[in-house]
Amino acid sequence: MRRNSVRRGVLMLVGAVGLAACATMQPEPTLYERFRAIDGVGTPRQGRDAIGVVVESFVANMVADSRVNARFKDIQPAARGKLTSNLSDQICEATGGPCSYYGKDMKATHTGMKITEPEWNATVENLVKALDKHKVAEREKKDLLGALGPMKADIVGQ
Repeated sequence: MRRNSVRRGVLMLVGAVGLAACATMQPEPTLYERFRAIDGVGTPRQGRDAIGVVVESFVANMVADSRVNARFKDIQPAARGKLTSNLSDQICEATGGPCSYYGKDMKATHTGMKITEPEWNATVENLVKALDKHKVAEREKKDLLGALGPMKADIVGQ
């Protein structure tokens, strides 16, 4: 009888310690919370500011890249600003941030554009180039590419 009481006591203690540990554990930070970048003058940025810095470079890379820049040749400054803002909001939302993307879905945006696999690859390369330029950590870079990768089906060949 005493042995059962001791076992029960030990089990209750282990359970209480386990519950206390669970109650004090912090949830894993979102990609948005972990996302850091260094801006053009060396200032560390995080969250929406970091995303904005990377997206500005990404759009500049796209405009300068002969593999894809024909699609951007006639873009006016206001339209470029809107593109940059929409992309930043979309990435912010996709990373678990507080932003909301109100633009068209990717399929509707790209229907009729007939974007090719080489253009998709150039786009990904341009994003990686921007991430590297702004010293985004490998884990966050990989997680961001993983979050955006599923959009390919709604972009390529539409």
